[in-house]
Amino acid sequence: MQTKTLNDLAKTIRSKNAGTDRITFDIIFREKENYDLVINSKCITKKSVASLYGISEEQITDFVHFDPAYAIKFTIKRPRPSGDPGEGDIFGSQQYPPLLDIEIPIA
Repeated sequence: MQTKTLNDLAKTIRSKNAGTDRITFDIIFREKENYDLVINSKCITKKSVASLYGISEEQITDFVHFDPAYAIKFTIKRPRPSGDPGEGDIFGSQQYPPLLDIEIPIA
């Protein structure tokens, strides 16, 4: 089975603060075909994201497929508030790299 990484298929993969206690993630596709391919592969689900980040599904507060923008968006609760002592990513912008190498079957 041939695969491509999510990074190969998506136009934008990013994370950012969604308030002080949450981080939101966006996976945006340029083409509907790639968006549909990833959605239909079921490789990006609430369960797979929870497993990838080592969190429970209950820590994912939102998980949506936004068809008009060919985007997948999800939000997780932070283990510590942004800016809390010992918290290492105040803007939440460095949390997306584990998504890059997710293998998506293409054939």
